[in-house]
Amino acid sequence: MSDRIKKTDEEWRAELDPETFRVTRQAGTERPFSHPGFPNGPGHYACVCCGAELFEGDAKFESHCGWPSFSRPGGAIDEHSDTSHGMIRTEVRCHRCDAHLGHVFPDGPPPTGLRYCINGVALRFVPQDRAG
Repeated sequence: MSDRIKKTDEEWRAELDPETFRVTRQAGTERPFSHPGFPNGPGHYACVCCGAELFEGDAKFESHCGWPSFSRPGGAIDEHSDTSHGMIRTEVRCHRCDAHLGHVFPDGPPPTGLRYCINGVALRFVPQDRAG
Protein backbone atom coordinates (compact mmCIF):
# COMPACT_ATOMS: atom_id res chain seq x y z
CA MET A 1 0.00 0.00 0.00
CA SER A 2 2.51 2.60 -1.04
CA ASP A 3 0.19 4.64 -3.26
CA ARG A 4 -0.88 7.91 -1.66
CA ILE A 5 -4.62 8.60 -1.46
CA LYS A 6 -5.98 12.10 -2.09
CA LYS A 7 -9.69 12.85 -1.73
CA THR A 8 -11.72 15.99 -1.27
CA ASP A 9 -13.46 16.73 2.01
CA GLU A 10 -16.75 15.95 0.29
CA GLU A 11 -15.50 12.50 -0.73
CA TRP A 12 -14.26 11.79 2.82
CA ARG A 13 -17.56 13.03 4.32
CA ALA A 14 -19.46 10.58 2.10
CA GLU A 15 -17.35 7.66 3.40
CA LEU A 16 -16.91 8.50 7.10
CA ASP A 17 -19.31 9.14 9.95
CA PRO A 18 -19.21 12.72 11.32
CA GLU A 19 -17.02 11.92 14.36
CA THR A 20 -14.48 9.94 12.33
CA PHE A 21 -14.35 12.75 9.75
CA ARG A 22 -13.82 15.36 12.48
CA VAL A 23 -10.98 13.40 14.08
CA THR A 24 -9.17 12.04 11.02
CA ARG A 25 -9.69 14.81 8.47
CA GLN A 26 -9.86 17.87 10.77
CA ALA A 27 -7.26 16.80 13.37
CA GLY A 28 -9.82 16.44 16.13
CA THR A 29 -9.64 14.35 19.28
CA GLU A 30 -12.27 11.98 20.56
CA ARG A 31 -13.21 12.23 24.23
CA PRO A 32 -11.00 10.09 26.49
CA PHE A 33 -12.47 6.67 27.35
CA SER A 34 -15.20 7.18 24.72
CA HIS A 35 -14.10 4.41 22.37
CA PRO A 36 -15.00 0.83 23.22
CA GLY A 37 -11.84 -1.23 23.56
CA PHE A 38 -10.09 -3.22 20.90
CA PRO A 39 -9.08 -6.84 21.22
CA ASN A 40 -5.50 -7.74 22.05
CA GLY A 41 -3.75 -10.52 20.23
CA PRO A 42 -2.66 -11.55 16.78
CA GLY A 43 -3.46 -9.02 14.14
CA HIS A 44 -2.83 -5.39 13.34
CA TYR A 45 -4.49 -2.01 13.54
CA ALA A 46 -5.28 -0.32 10.25
CA CYS A 47 -6.23 3.20 9.25
CA VAL A 48 -10.02 3.46 9.19
CA CYS A 49 -9.83 5.80 6.19
CA CYS A 50 -7.62 3.80 3.82
CA GLY A 51 -6.77 0.44 5.41
CA ALA A 52 -3.01 1.05 5.67
CA GLU A 53 -1.36 -1.08 8.36
CA LEU A 54 -0.35 1.20 11.25
CA PHE A 55 0.37 -0.84 14.40
CA GLU A 56 0.92 -4.52 15.21
CA GLY A 57 -1.40 -5.99 17.84
CA ASP A 58 1.50 -6.89 20.13
CA ALA A 59 2.54 -3.21 20.35
CA LYS A 60 -0.74 -2.26 22.08
CA PHE A 61 -0.59 -1.66 25.82
CA GLU A 62 -2.84 -0.20 28.51
CA SER A 63 -1.64 3.27 29.42
CA HIS A 64 -4.85 4.30 31.24
CA CYS A 65 -4.80 7.61 29.33
CA GLY A 66 -8.23 7.13 27.73
CA TRP A 67 -7.08 6.32 24.19
CA PRO A 68 -5.57 3.21 22.59
CA SER A 69 -1.80 3.23 23.13
CA PHE A 70 1.02 1.56 21.23
CA SER A 71 4.73 1.29 22.00
CA ARG A 72 5.92 1.33 18.39
CA PRO A 73 4.60 1.96 14.89
CA GLY A 74 4.24 -1.02 12.62
CA GLY A 75 3.62 0.56 9.29
CA ALA A 76 2.57 3.67 7.44
CA ILE A 77 3.14 6.38 10.07
CA ASP A 78 4.32 9.96 9.50
CA GLU A 79 5.25 12.28 12.37
CA HIS A 80 4.91 16.08 12.31
CA SER A 81 5.50 18.89 14.79
CA ASP A 82 2.24 20.15 16.30
CA THR A 83 2.25 23.47 18.15
CA SER A 84 -1.53 23.81 18.53
CA HIS A 85 -3.21 24.33 21.91
CA GLY A 86 -0.14 26.06 23.38
CA MET A 87 1.91 22.84 23.42
CA ILE A 88 4.73 21.33 21.42
CA ARG A 89 3.77 17.77 20.50
CA THR A 90 4.48 15.25 17.78
CA GLU A 91 1.42 14.53 15.68
CA VAL A 92 0.98 11.10 14.09
CA ARG A 93 -0.63 10.80 10.64
CA CYS A 94 -1.27 7.96 8.21
CA HIS A 95 1.40 8.04 5.51
CA ARG A 96 -1.00 6.77 2.86
CA CYS A 97 -4.00 9.11 3.28
CA ASP A 98 -2.75 11.78 5.72
CA ALA A 99 -5.43 10.94 8.32
CA HIS A 100 -4.81 12.47 11.75
CA LEU A 101 -4.35 9.57 14.17
CA GLY A 102 -3.16 11.16 17.41
CA HIS A 103 0.19 12.01 19.01
CA VAL A 104 3.34 10.26 20.23
CA PHE A 105 4.84 10.98 23.65
CA PRO A 106 8.16 9.97 25.26
CA ASP A 107 6.55 8.33 28.31
CA GLY A 108 5.90 4.80 27.08
CA PRO A 109 7.22 1.42 28.18
CA PRO A 110 10.65 -0.05 27.39
CA PRO A 111 12.31 -0.72 25.08
CA THR A 112 11.11 2.24 22.96
CA GLY A 113 9.96 4.57 25.73
CA LEU A 114 7.27 5.80 23.33
CA ARG A 115 3.50 6.02 23.74
CA TYR A 116 1.58 6.41 20.50
CA CYS A 117 -1.70 7.81 21.84
CA ILE A 118 -4.18 7.16 19.03
CA ASN A 119 -7.85 8.04 18.57
CA GLY A 120 -9.88 4.84 18.55
CA VAL A 121 -12.16 6.09 15.76
CA ALA A 122 -9.09 6.33 13.50
CA LEU A 123 -8.34 2.60 13.84
CA ARG A 124 -9.76 -0.70 12.70
CA PHE A 125 -8.50 -4.00 14.19
CA VAL A 126 -7.69 -6.66 11.58
CA PRO A 127 -7.32 -10.13 13.15
CA GLN A 128 -4.49 -12.32 11.89
CA ASP A 129 -5.68 -14.77 9.25
CA ARG A 130 -5.38 -18.13 10.97
CA ALA A 131 -5.65 -19.95 7.65
CA GLY A 132 -2.55 -18.37 6.18
